[in-house]
Amino acid sequence: MRTIGTAEVALEKMCRRLLSRKAFGKYISDHSVWEERVAHARIDIEMHRLLCLKAADMMDKAGNKSARLEIAMIKVAAPTMALKIIDDAIQAHGGAGVTTDFGLASAYAHQRTLRLADGPDEVHCRTIARMEFGKYGDLVYQQKVEREAALHVPGIR
Repeated sequence: MRTIGTAEVALEKMCRRLLSRKAFGKYISDHSVWEERVAHARIDIEMHRLLCLKAADMMDKAGNKSARLEIAMIKVAAPTMALKIIDDAIQAHGGAGVTTDFGLASAYAHQRTLRLADGPDEVHCRTIARMEFGKYGDLVYQQKVEREAALHVPGIR
């Protein structure tokens, strides 16, 4: 949830900046590209909040093992979402976005390290994929049989 909170703060800073700055006589917020970025940021924050709440609810009701898929998904998705929103906020601030004045650069660095600290995304994605493949056990078994047969080709040692 901290990651989602960080994304919320970045979105707020981005909106305040877009609504207060003019470029070429027009508020930056009036440009459609920024409207789209803000809209997608709000959508992404809410989607990830719901996934996080679903994982927490499953952990509370059925235990961590039953929520393994949701935990892995949120560990991959939330930091990536936050990084995108923070990056957009930095862009909205221009050169000032990478200074210490707005806290966006340090927020970006912190979120980027979460993708390593919680385990590499690749490990979580492997867990997600294996659980998804597990839903199709008949095909997984067929694949296993074909692999074993390929290892035991007559006449080849």
